[in-house]
Amino acid sequence: MSGRQFPGKAAREAGGWIKANRYLLARRFAQVFFLSLFLTGPWFGFWITKGTLASSITLDILPLSDPFILSQQLVTGYLPELTAFTGAAIVLAGYVIFGGRSYCAWVCPVNPVTDFAAWLRARLNIRKGWTPRRDLRIYMMVGVLAVSALTGSLAWELINPVTTLHRAIVFGGTFGLTAAALIFFFDLYTAKHGWCGHLCPVGAFYGLVGKAGLLRVSAMGRSRCNDCMDCFEICPEPQVIAPALRGERTGHGPVILSGDCLNCGRCLDVCSLDVFSFTHRFNQNTETDALQGSGAELSTKGG
Repeated sequence: MSGRQFPGKAAREAGGWIKANRYLLARRFAQVFFLSLFLTGPWFGFWITKGTLASSITLDILPLSDPFILSQQLVTGYLPELTAFTGAAIVLAGYVIFGGRSYCAWVCPVNPVTDFAAWLRARLNIRKGWTPRRDLRIYMMVGVLAVSALTGSLAWELINPVTTLHRAIVFGGTFGLTAAALIFFFDLYTAKHGWCGHLCPVGAFYGLVGKAGLLRVSAMGRSRCNDCMDCFEICPEPQVIAPALRGERTGHGPVILSGDCLNCGRCLDVCSLDVFSFTHRFNQNTETDALQGSGAELSTKGG
């Protein structure tokens, strides 16, 4: 069993299981927390949040709307109420701060399904499969908007696995569970991280938002990297890592600026050398830069 097949062994040995999974555990807590806000009403009769992830209102005060759904509504020619625009603006502002695809890692109920498929795929040593183009999800997003415009309806929302799974968990029903099962088997046997990484139009939309995200992962300690490849193996979007991690050779800064990054923190979890950290997009310093700066300051004082 290779280290690449089961990444994070060195991190677990160095810091313990919890430290090597701290962001994964935090994400699961966040996903359960956001879901629980919707469950208090149907289960206990005390409504905190009404609606679904598509459109909701919390404590009858705070409206939240999925901006991708609002985009579909606008292309149909339908003008939603002001609260929909307000809710979409709040959501967009949040994901501009935290990174658009943090929605995919920290909120989306489909994420645990695809993560479990990736985990099981590694344990079954399923290495081969279909590798779709990553920009296919962009074409999917454009196609969804085109179908909405042509039909005058929110056609995607009839089958959107995010909405249907959320509705199934909160209100019951089997369609959403069936969609989740299909995604699970697709990711397990057909394409690694296939749904989220290559097909999901919602992820494509939030990836575009993520290009402007302030919160970023940085390979600030990249001078310590020993090329163990654990971060590449664990990352759902491994293509985003190389420019930052190996940028010292090419003049690229240490911050991952790609909108595809989920800010999931798994690279921070599995790296035993603490190469990665969270920072903001404007912090292009590395630990080497800091040491050099400190050395120059000491030299000046000493002179």
